[in-house]
Formats: sequence, C-alpha cells, structure tokens
Amino acid sequence: MKASTFFVGLVSGVVAGSAAVLFSTPQSGSDLRSNVKTASSDWKEKLSEVKFQISDLKQSIAGLTKTAKTDVPQTINELKQSVQQWQSETAPIQESLQNEIASIQLAMEELEKSIAKHQKDSSPANS
Repeated sequence: MKASTFFVGLVSGVVAGSAAVLFSTPQSGSDLRSNVKTASSDWKEKLSEVKFQISDLKQSIAGLTKTAKTDVPQTINELKQSVQQWQSETAPIQESLQNEIASIQLAMEELEKSIAKHQKDSSPANS
C-alpha cells in the first residue's frame, strides 16, 4: 500500500468522523456554523502540518538514500582493504605457528616412542 493512499484514507476518515460528531450533536444553527468553521480551520492547519512533515520525511529519505549510495560502497571497500592488510600481516605469523606446531607434534611422537621403548625394556619379562 502506498503511503499517500494511506494518508488520504486516514484524513478522509478523520474528516468524516468529525463531521458526523458535529452534525449529530444538538445545537443551534449559528452554533453549528461556528463549530464547523472552527473545525474546518483546525483541520486545515493540521493537514498543512501533516503535508510539511511528509515533505520533510521525503527529503530525509532522499538524503539517506544518497548517503547510503556513496558511503556504503566506500565502507565496504575500506573493510575489504583492512581484511586484506590483516591477512598479509598475519600470514608470516601463521606460517611460523604452523611450523612450531609441526615441531611440537614431532617431539611428542619421539617422546611417545621413547616412553614405549623404555617401558618395553623395563618390563618384568625382560628381567
């Protein structure tokens, strides 16, 4: 549903409701005319205010859209560059850590072999 259709329906409903209240209350003709004039001027002011707010909202949305079109791609590019820089800076550290992990694994394997050999040599069957 379009916003303009919604607002037209809303304003029409409010005007119809106000008119129904004005005409259904018991009052003299001059009082009724006075109340209709007052209500009419009040509604004109409120309608003018709503139009101004809608115009302001449209301008804000247009400004946000323009900002989003320029700022979002720029921010994405900056993030990509930051990630690429981080990856290039951490690549040597990552390689170094992988080498250290490999040497620790090798040392653990040698230690396990050594312990297994020592247990085999120390077993009661060999005594």
